[in-house]
Amino acid sequence: MKYTLVTLPLVMLLLAACGSETPTPTPVKKTTKTVERKAPPPAPKSTHKPKEVKDTNYETAYMYPEDNKKKKEKMTTTTSTSAAMTKDECVEMITQEKFDKYTTMFGSEEASIKRCQMIKAMNS
Repeated sequence: MKYTLVTLPLVMLLLAACGSETPTPTPVKKTTKTVERKAPPPAPKSTHKPKEVKDTNYETAYMYPEDNKKKKEKMTTTTSTSAAMTKDECVEMITQEKFDKYTTMFGSEEASIKRCQMIKAMNS
């Protein structure tokens, strides 16, 4: 009961304060601006006339030339090293253990000799 005696006047005061004069909204003046739209610039005059494409002069030899000299040089260097390399030279260059390891890894002695040729080519 004590609380109702204290809270009731507070609630009444709150309602009285909220219920008092509310401000009326002021009318908003609408102003319209006239926007002048500019015309886009005229398209440029093109004097360029594209040429007609003629593909009758296409030659694969001209488009994809082959350099035969470089191929011949590469072939002679690989054939000369493969003919010169033997099993004894390979074992001499790398040890017998590595030769056996390469033989088991690659499956044949020829593959091991090719491996030796690659190592020799990298070192020289």
